[in-house]
Amino acid sequence: MNNKLTISFLILISAPFFFACRGPVKEENKNNASSGSLSLHEGNKNYVTIDTKESVVTWKGAMLIGPNSHTGYVSISKGELMIENGQLMSGTVEVDMNTIEDENHRSDNGLIDHLKDPDFFDVKKFPISTIVLTRAASINGENKQITGNLTIKGITHPVTFPATIEVKNGIVKMNGKLVIDRTKWDVRYKSGKFYDLLADQTMSDSIKFQVKIIAKK
Repeated sequence: MNNKLTISFLILISAPFFFACRGPVKEENKNNASSGSLSLHEGNKNYVTIDTKESVVTWKGAMLIGPNSHTGYVSISKGELMIENGQLMSGTVEVDMNTIEDENHRSDNGLIDHLKDPDFFDVKKFPISTIVLTRAASINGENKQITGNLTIKGITHPVTFPATIEVKNGIVKMNGKLVIDRTKWDVRYKSGKFYDLLADQTMSDSIKFQVKIIAKK
């Protein structure tokens, strides 16, 4: 697929690749991500439920050389945040990889089909990605440094990213920017780390995610 790009965050994704050169994945980093794996703390006053209609993850990927890039969206299917004394303490976000769309909110084209293939996120095998938030350190005011664990394609790695968090009248608004190295999650297609002589067809290993979360009691 010439000049076609991918994602990945949120929020939040191992099969043979197109050029058949992926390496083994360590078993200790693999988890079977299955639909409905997240149980919410319903009725617990310290937890607020993520509004999946108002929350979204925006992704952006680019070629390593040149201006060509792709932007799109993926939907949060379930999640919650734990709030104590007006502060974010922890949280879990579940992303449905079947909802990947391009910037025009289209999901019925070659780009999206390829992103769902084993070349990229192998969505049939790994339909759910998650991020578990473990810490929100204050920088100043609403600015926080979020620490958590991101699982994509059954592989989990720690991540840290900046975010703004507002807690007011029982509503939590969170906006974060997460940048990952996709190869850590076994997304190697046209990566310069694994393929030679790609020239201007080399894709950047970085995927950028803009995470918008609205959670309410």
